[in-house]
Amino acid sequence: MGSMELEHQTMETFLRWAADIGISDSIDSSRFRDSCLGHSLSVADFSLAGGRGLGAARELRKGELVLKVPRNALMTTESIVAKDQKLNDAVHLHGSLSSTQILSVCLLYEMSKGKKSFWYPYLVHLPRDYDLLATFGELEKQALQVEDAVWVTEKATAKCQSEWKEAVTLMKELDLKPKFQSFQAWLWASATISSRTLHIPWDSAGCLCPVGDLFNYDAPGDDSNNSEGPESANNEKEAGPVVETQAERLTDGGFEEDANAYCLYARRNYQQGEQVLLCYGTYTNLELLEHYGFMLEENSNDRVFIPLETSLYSLASSWPKDSLYIHQDGKPSFALVSTLRLWLIPQSQRDKSVMRLVYAGSQISAKNEILVMKWMSEICGSVLRDLPTSVSEDTLLLHNIDKLQDPELPLEQKETEAFGSEMRAFLDVNRLWDVIRFSGKDVEFSRRTFRMMSKWRLSVQWRLSYKRTLADCISYCNEKMNNLLSTRDGRFVT
Repeated sequence: MGSMELEHQTMETFLRWAADIGISDSIDSSRFRDSCLGHSLSVADFSLAGGRGLGAARELRKGELVLKVPRNALMTTESIVAKDQKLNDAVHLHGSLSSTQILSVCLLYEMSKGKKSFWYPYLVHLPRDYDLLATFGELEKQALQVEDAVWVTEKATAKCQSEWKEAVTLMKELDLKPKFQSFQAWLWASATISSRTLHIPWDSAGCLCPVGDLFNYDAPGDDSNNSEGPESANNEKEAGPVVETQAERLTDGGFEEDANAYCLYARRNYQQGEQVLLCYGTYTNLELLEHYGFMLEENSNDRVFIPLETSLYSLASSWPKDSLYIHQDGKPSFALVSTLRLWLIPQSQRDKSVMRLVYAGSQISAKNEILVMKWMSEICGSVLRDLPTSVSEDTLLLHNIDKLQDPELPLEQKETEAFGSEMRAFLDVNRLWDVIRFSGKDVEFSRRTFRMMSKWRLSVQWRLSYKRTLADCISYCNEKMNNLLSTRDGRFVT
């Protein structure tokens, strides 16, 4: 039996098991006993949009219930220990461990049981590998290039190692096999919980939700965003932090006490065959990499922070530091522009009328606005120059990585000869440079090399997005300056 046939068969077994424990995409779950799906949803491959996911089996309306997972079908610390006295006794002796650490141990404990585990039909479908920042090696970490991103990666790895060391004693007491006690196993369990758990009110670790975790991610829409200030830098309303209302949360789903189940709803209208998505919340691309192991090419919640003078922060007391950023499209945030307007005005001129203009998000003067745009453009340019590679170099590198990963894409010898130092370094580390240089792409990558390449690609993709945002900000600022300079009477031109 081929791997595809085996995967299809185990998926059918899983969906049948899910139906048996009450999971259903229909209000009347008794109608479907051979699968929990088929009425509203179906498993499908969306190769260009997240891989395996859930598609609409029929036309769905916004707010319609599409999946119901009863409490007893949720994989939580509570539901796991309730089925195993040995585990229950051991866990209660380790009260110092966090709820997330306990759930990680419980997950590894169930994995160690193999087919004897009640959860086996679900566990067998969990990914074998993840691309969260904590799993990045030295090469992938350094490939991020940006100091803040490297620091976040180091912090994530250190946290994972620290939590593993604290939990080792419990795992030994449970007589887990050495491979399930290893740091690699812990990384896997920790990544599973970080990227796949859903919120529940009774356990901060959350729950693993069979079938429910097949939904791929959809970023919050602009219509759910609140304005971040009275006016934006260009006198238009800007999108700010998402403030969820109960109705908005219900559009995606949550645990409902009266139904004693996790209920998931269509967040918009879907046509039959269209991928049905779930919003996990508001994340930047770096946060998505840290917690979920992927990023979005277009993410309205992404932001780039530029280095600011210490004296500037004292003027930004009206706005939190994390509101001083550049949007992914290159436009500076309302708070950043307003703070810079005030900072670049001489202190002797900061009277009440100026302060009113600043807090209203209005331009103070054409001269001041030009100074603001010039300052931002220069800072963005300085940051770009200090990074090891340019936008064009990263674009080419990403293109070459894609060619290496895709067996359908040919790789000419002249292209391999033109490989940059970073590509050569990666191939050298994996002992592939000489092979590819002399034999072309006719080489089969090991699983380890392929996984490493996937993470490296994410690093290059992230830093390229970061640089494009800075480049777009330079273009935005230069255009604003040109408009102001070309206005004879000095008034702001929109």
